Amino acid sequence: MTIREELEQREHSILRPEASFSDASKGRDIPEDQCDLRPVYQRDRDRILHSKSFRRLKGKTQVFLAPKGDHYRNRLTHTLEVSQNARTVAKALQLNEDLTEAIALGHDLGHTPFGHAGERELNEIVPGGFRHQEQSIRVVEKLEKGGRGLNLTVEVRDGILNHSLGGKPSTLEGKIVRICDKIAYLNSDIDDAIRGGVISDDDIPEEFKKALGYTLRERLNTLIHDLIKSSEESGEIKLSDGIFETLMKLRTYMFENVYVNSIAKTEEGKAQALVRRLFEYYVSNTEKLPAEYVAMIEKGSDEKERVVCDFIAGMTDNYAVKTYTELAIPQMWSVY
Repeated sequence: MTIREELEQREHSILRPEASFSDASKGRDIPEDQCDLRPVYQRDRDRILHSKSFRRLKGKTQVFLAPKGDHYRNRLTHTLEVSQNARTVAKALQLNEDLTEAIALGHDLGHTPFGHAGERELNEIVPGGFRHQEQSIRVVEKLEKGGRGLNLTVEVRDGILNHSLGGKPSTLEGKIVRICDKIAYLNSDIDDAIRGGVISDDDIPEEFKKALGYTLRERLNTLIHDLIKSSEESGEIKLSDGIFETLMKLRTYMFENVYVNSIAKTEEGKAQALVRRLFEYYVSNTEKLPAEYVAMIEKGSDEKERVVCDFIAGMTDNYAVKTYTELAIPQMWSVY
């Protein structure tokens, strides 16, 4: 018996019957030999962790564009916070922690440079629109590994695709990530907004503090405990009705006071214009794209606008600025 098989058997002894068991996975689109050490979801987790798109998350805006400071979240730190929270819940509920972690680490791989500002712009200008969860699937199925993709399991891809608010994951583990994503970004965005002086702690309505807690630690503690307790009692992955209602009211407060029209968003118009100019340039000059993207267009499997979108969506903030500068700003030169 291999180590993998021993780990698969162990899952059946420690996880609840409703969990997603590794040896019952629906598998991969391209069949491949099993690893002798790692069950399939652990293997997926490792593939995501070692991908180029995962490493690029460290250079992508979470909410606050180009903040001056070392302690603001970026897309990578957000992803790690989602993973940590989701793993805690999965372990407490005796669900598959490896599947939960794989979904959490992969859920934002398709996010654009400049956060949701970049996403909004691509959604407006790309035929067929742009949604980061769908782009995350393109990344893992088609763009990684020079076009071969990561060949992830059905369950991991389902969780990635359905992690947004309106999604309906087919596994309990995917449902955990869907909720923990909201828990993570709302609380970290409050922390960053206070750090940046966009809002103060006193600005947060008292009803939210009383219900959820007065500090980041207290709020996370309340929400994670409530998610575990409510899920155990109901048999579904859910927050209690009162806590969920409060969380959604807090989300509305953040949209009104931080996500839209706050001082932290003043540079977003420039970022959106930059994304638009890059898109227009590469659609008109596809030969200037990197070779792997030119090859995608030549194969004819995707429209050139979608391939250009793939290239731009994969950029980090700094790479997008650097590329735009090289294309649009006259460069100094010398004959010496």
